[in-house]
Amino acid sequence: MKSLQKKAISAVAVGLLTGLACASAFAEDAPAADVPEVSPIVANVTVVNDYRYRGISQSNFKPAIQGGFDYAHESGFYVGNWNSSISWVGDNYKTAAGVSTSAPIEMDFYGGFKKELIGEGFASDLGILQYYYPTSGIQLTSQQANPNTTEIYAAQNYTYGPLTGFVKFSYAVSTLFGNVNSSGSYYPDFTANYDTGVWGLALNGHIGYQYVAGHQPSSNTTWGTSGNVNGLTNSTLYSYTDWKLGVTKDFGGGLSGALAYVGTNAATYKGAYGYSDPQGKNTGKATGLVSLTKTF
Repeated sequence: MKSLQKKAISAVAVGLLTGLACASAFAEDAPAADVPEVSPIVANVTVVNDYRYRGISQSNFKPAIQGGFDYAHESGFYVGNWNSSISWVGDNYKTAAGVSTSAPIEMDFYGGFKKELIGEGFASDLGILQYYYPTSGIQLTSQQANPNTTEIYAAQNYTYGPLTGFVKFSYAVSTLFGNVNSSGSYYPDFTANYDTGVWGLALNGHIGYQYVAGHQPSSNTTWGTSGNVNGLTNSTLYSYTDWKLGVTKDFGGGLSGALAYVGTNAATYKGAYGYSDPQGKNTGKATGLVSLTKTF
């Protein structure tokens, strides 16, 4: 799940859901053959110690390899694809359904329109994003929906000198990442980056709120201090706030590194509900991230 900065949209990674403008300037006395062309296609590869999306681990606290590409037309229209190794689908569906499920990769496909409509440095962005999880052996329980998810989004980017970022709103037009009855879930978030002008370092900050709509189906299971889950809404079980503080380093030549501290207030419940791995560890707990990205 690529985040905008994406998704970095990897956190991951946050600028991959945005379009890249292609422009060329030619001096009147310079032959066109001497001017290098700028490709409208940009590719990227990232390695990270834990794939976090909206603050939640997608790789069960293990390293992930990620990569994708973006194509942007000078009109403002763009399309792209981004992929990452994951484990959460196989972990959670196997645990809840008692079957062996294979889902080792997340594939994101997106497209939209991005243009400076209200002024220079203020690019507006509208688009649609499909999260696709190739699976085999998947069996759904009454507490699970298909993990494939479709979201539409609107973002407003901003630039004030060394300060850049965006405010964004994502809305699920399908069920959200396997949560039953969750169509209509939404995620507003705000990201800010400050270029220090020193050693290629930039400071990063992010906060978002994942609201999960809907209602859980009936259950006869009672979980001790967590109480009976009958009647609890998806909002009660799954909605949460996430945040990130970090720093990025531009090494030049399309190579960059990032250090970040991320966390959430996501809850865990015993059993198939909440944000936990098969061992019961909270997958939204605060942790440090280290990543290295190469852009081509």
